[in-house]
Formats: sequence, C-alpha cells, structure tokens
Amino acid sequence: MRIYKEFYFDAAHFLPYAEEGHPNRRMHGHSFRVVVWLEGKPAPETGLLRHFEDVERELLRVREKLDHRLLNEIEGLEQPTLERIAVWIWRDLEPALPEIARVEIHRASCREGCVYDGPEKV
Repeated sequence: MRIYKEFYFDAAHFLPYAEEGHPNRRMHGHSFRVVVWLEGKPAPETGLLRHFEDVERELLRVREKLDHRLLNEIEGLEQPTLERIAVWIWRDLEPALPEIARVEIHRASCREGCVYDGPEKV
C-alpha cells in the first residue's frame, strides 16, 4: 500500500558550477511542489499505514527549512539541483517517516521535475 502527501515551497538558488554568463549561475527563484510517498502494510487495528496528521507535521517541519530561503545556504544544498533537493528531503524525513518510498519534486513553471526512490536504487 502507498499513501502520499504533498507540500509547496518557494525558494531562491543559483548553480555555482554553471558557465559564466549562464542564467542559472545568477540567483533566481522557483515555486516547488513536493510529493512524499510512504509504503507499507496498514496496521490491522486502524487500517492505516500512517496517520496523515503525523505526515503533515513532518512535512511542515521540512518545509520550514526550505521555504523562502536561499537553498545554497542550507547545509547539504550548496549546489541545489532538483536531484540534490530530493535526496536532502528524503534524508531529513527518513528518521521520522521510515516508511518513505519516494520523493517527487516538481517545478511546474519549467515543466520539469525529479523522482527519487531512495538510496538503495541509486
């Protein structure tokens, strides 16, 4: 069984490795949509894999670390690509949500995104 919950955040970043003159080398911002999937067996007594309130609490905690920030200033996101942001979110959530199975991160305005299914598959 899989369940998911999503959250949004807005943040700025720049890609320091981009060539001189490339627009991504300059600071710019995006609106991000993150979808976090959990996988497991529902508990027989409740029928739930996880209470959505528990998931929401953890997602809000992570969102607070990312929203309206310069991502390059966050430890572990010095080069904040979609791929690195997805891995960073996974690592931050995994201790509290060990059922984590996937992190999706989307930038609708760019029509692009990234799906991360965990460290064992990389």
